[in-house]
Amino acid sequence: MAPVASEESFGETVSSYQRGSQISEKRFTFKPTAIYISSVYVSTGPTLMTVKSFTFNPFETNCFVVSSAGQTVIIDPSCQSSTEFEVVTNYLKELDTQVVRILLTHAHIDHIFGCAFLSEYCEVGIEVHASEAILLERGEFQAQMFGVELVPPPEPVRFIEPGEQISFGDVTWNVLHTPGHSPGSLAFVDMANKVVFSGDVLFSGSIGRTDLWQGSLPVLMESIFQQLIPLGDDFRVLSGHGPETTIGHEREFNPFLVGHVPI
Repeated sequence: MAPVASEESFGETVSSYQRGSQISEKRFTFKPTAIYISSVYVSTGPTLMTVKSFTFNPFETNCFVVSSAGQTVIIDPSCQSSTEFEVVTNYLKELDTQVVRILLTHAHIDHIFGCAFLSEYCEVGIEVHASEAILLERGEFQAQMFGVELVPPPEPVRFIEPGEQISFGDVTWNVLHTPGHSPGSLAFVDMANKVVFSGDVLFSGSIGRTDLWQGSLPVLMESIFQQLIPLGDDFRVLSGHGPETTIGHEREFNPFLVGHVPI
């Protein structure tokens, strides 16, 4: 999920929401309580990597805390409430680890709620694709559109370039540019462990919405078929929303992909 966020479109009415939540003009009807569900995945590949996933905020957005050899990376700090902040920080204390990077797959409101808090707590800056800068700058505007509160996120300390590699502990990830849902959407790929953090591009049984600022269904499908599908059927997909899946499962059963001519 993510709101429209451009200079031209900030006053427009939001007309839909992924997975059918009811809305009124510019506001969603949210569940009244915070959500925090967690699970742990430990890699079985050649490099040890532990992935702790949390589902936070009214949009039910996944936050991933990924650790290897004493170093940790946080992907999409979606924690919004003080309770959710405590859940993350307690886990970090248990790990007794050094958080070395905070990465965003993209900068829609539901993925940036915890940027300010965790950046300050971990003393680590935010990293994102340059095309998402306007979304971070307009974070408060996004929050107003959806009737939620947001502590303004800090400016990025650097912009992530597609094709670069991200290394921490014993792990090295490749970075893919996967626009269509958002112009600067990124996927983080662990080739050794056959895991991809796909953001809101590909879900279990669905794909990212494209009715938002600079969203495009043809571009999204191109990202899926040219960037994600070639990774291979056995790749595990950890998405921005919903449960884990695999490339093979989605290629065979995802209604948006089945029968679609590869781009």
